[in-house]
Amino acid sequence: MRVITDKNKCTGCMACVNICPKHCIHAKSDDEGFIYPDIDKSECIECGLCKNLCQGSHTPYQKGTAYACINNDEKARNESSSGGIFTLIAEYTLNQNGIVFGAAFDENLNVHHIKAENKEQLKKLRGSKYVQSNTGSILRQAKEALTNGKLVLFSGTPCQISGLKAFLGKEYDNLITQDIVCHGVPSPMVWQEYLKHQSFVNNKDINKNTPPSFRKKDSGWKHYSVSLSFSDNSDCVILHHDDLFMKSFLKDLSLRPSCYQCPVKSKKCESDITLADFWGIENILPEMYDDKGTSLVLVNSKKGNFLFNAISDKMRYKQVDFDTAVKFNSSISQSASIPKKRDKFMKMTKNGSFCKAVQICTKESLYRRLVWKAKSIISKTKN
Repeated sequence: MRVITDKNKCTGCMACVNICPKHCIHAKSDDEGFIYPDIDKSECIECGLCKNLCQGSHTPYQKGTAYACINNDEKARNESSSGGIFTLIAEYTLNQNGIVFGAAFDENLNVHHIKAENKEQLKKLRGSKYVQSNTGSILRQAKEALTNGKLVLFSGTPCQISGLKAFLGKEYDNLITQDIVCHGVPSPMVWQEYLKHQSFVNNKDINKNTPPSFRKKDSGWKHYSVSLSFSDNSDCVILHHDDLFMKSFLKDLSLRPSCYQCPVKSKKCESDITLADFWGIENILPEMYDDKGTSLVLVNSKKGNFLFNAISDKMRYKQVDFDTAVKFNSSISQSASIPKKRDKFMKMTKNGSFCKAVQICTKESLYRRLVWKAKSIISKTKN
C-alpha cells in the first residue's frame, strides 16, 4: 500500500510508521535531513491502514477563546520561550499521575519526542526547539498509556497532533492535546551543519550534555538569543537576528517542503489548547507586557477549557478578541512562502557550505536595503 510520499504533502508525523501492523514502514531521512516513510513492499499486506489515516491524502480554521497569559512563577517563565504556560499544563498532568509527551534534545542534540513522568524529566521538554522532532514510535507509547487509563498530555506541532489523532482513530477522555502556532519546521540536517560550524569557528567541541536554548531572554523577550555551551564550559550567546541558524529559519530557507503549503492550517484545529508568543501584546494589552514573555493561549475545546480553569490560579491572564489576538501572528492560518533561493541554500548546506549559504541566500538586494534605509531615516525624522 502506497502512503503519501510527495514531499509537498508529507508532514513527517509518522502516524503511518506507528499504525503499520507488520512494522514494514520505517522513517528514513532524505538528503535534506527530513524523515519520510519508507515501505518494505515485501512485507506489506496491503491492509490500507496507512493510506486511510494519512493527513496528506485529504484536504475554516476554528476560532478558539483567546487569552494573554503569564505564569506567576518568574523562574519558570524566564526559562520558557514566552509566558511559561506549557509548564503549568504539564505540571497539572504530572500531578494527576499522568504522562507528558513532547520534544527534547537527545545525546547528539537531535530532537526527538520523549515521555516525561516527573518534573526532572519535564525540564527536557521546556523551551522552543526550532528543529523538526522525530516522533519515532512515540504514538504507540502514547496509545499504550491511554489504554492503561493514564492521563496523557501530548505536545507537538499541529501536524503531529493531527497524526496522533488519525493514528488513535477515536477520542480518549484521558488525552489532552496541545499544539503551537507553527511557523514551519527546520531541517535536522541544517541544524547539525550549524553545530559543526559553531564548533569550527570557536575551535571547541559542543557540550552535548547542556541543551541549547533558542530563546534565551537575557536581552529581553523580543531580542532573544541563541545560546550554545562548549566542552570547556564556556558559552556562545548570539542575538537571534545575527545567528546564522535563526537567519535561515526566519527567512524560511530551511523548512520542510510541506510547510510551504501546510495541509493542516486549512483544517479545523484538532488540539485542545494552542500556545504561541503573544506578539503585539504591547499594542493590545500594554499592562501585560514587560518584555519578559507573554503567551497567547487559544482554548479550542471543552477539555481545553477545563484544563485552562484548572491552572488559572497559577497565572495572570486576560481574555482577548480572537481576531485581535492573532493579528500579529499570521502563522496561525498562513503557510510560509517558499524562497527563490531555498534549493540553492539546501544544496550549498549539503555540500558543507552552511555559513556561506546563509550569507548568500539571506542577503537583501541593493533595492531592498535602500528601501529599509529610507524607512529608517523617515522614522527617525518623525521621532
